Amino acid sequence: MTHAISYPPLNVLKPIADGVWIVDAPPLQAGGLPLPLRMTVLRLAGGELLLHAPISYEPGLRRALERLGRIGHLVAPSVGHWMYLRDWQAACPNAITWAVPGLKDRGQVRRSSVRIDAELGDGAPRSWGDEIAGVLVAGPVFKEVALFHRPSRTLILTDLVINLEADLLPLPARALARLLGIVAPDGKAPLYLRLLLRLNRSATAEAARRLVAFAPERVIFAHGQWFDRDATGELRRSLRWLIGPEGSKARRGSSANRPTYALPHSTAAMASLALVGVIAALAYAGKRR
Repeated sequence: MTHAISYPPLNVLKPIADGVWIVDAPPLQAGGLPLPLRMTVLRLAGGELLLHAPISYEPGLRRALERLGRIGHLVAPSVGHWMYLRDWQAACPNAITWAVPGLKDRGQVRRSSVRIDAELGDGAPRSWGDEIAGVLVAGPVFKEVALFHRPSRTLILTDLVINLEADLLPLPARALARLLGIVAPDGKAPLYLRLLLRLNRSATAEAARRLVAFAPERVIFAHGQWFDRDATGELRRSLRWLIGPEGSKARRGSSANRPTYALPHSTAAMASLALVGVIAALAYAGKRR
């Protein structure tokens, strides 16, 4: 697998802000689409480290992390970002593993022997103090907990925004990425996730408005070119399919004042939805290998 779509140097800590680092990893394959992969690291006020969406375990990376602080928290923030937890748990047995609601009940997770100590939702655990706010974004099949690091004003996502650089992708993958709507500079949630989240539109739109209302200075996500400039504007653009062009400025009036989305009813539309469902299944199966 080519590493051309990743962001070297790989498996190396890169400082982003005070108490915030990222680690870019070799790409993975999701439904035939190569995806760059990224972990975010936060250092809490007490000195412990939080690993958000851990990438593949490397002893050298663990040693570099431990020079920053003790690894105290492993976070599986979405249904597709848990597959490397077991090796990190073995290397850091005292770390608490947090996961998106329902992850521990999935068959693949149970069979993997991954340990889930506690679930995340809206808000954040007391042990994280007031440093981090959590926002649950949930639809059928898909759940993601977004984290906002208040001291650095950094919003951390996984799959709610994917922003791949087209010129780094092979031609067939480039076409698929455009179909899914995940190509920079207009990256967003892939088409199948947008359809799923629209089935719970009221709750997910409210969650999206909360994310924009944080007014983050940067938005880091697991796949692609993250937002390091005009982050709030870029986030609002990425979520406009859900909250409309006004974003967080939209009034919370009656439903007549809000953008509406009709679910498809025609045979052709349902066939398209079924095709997207197949793509979704392939994508999640690929990400969990």
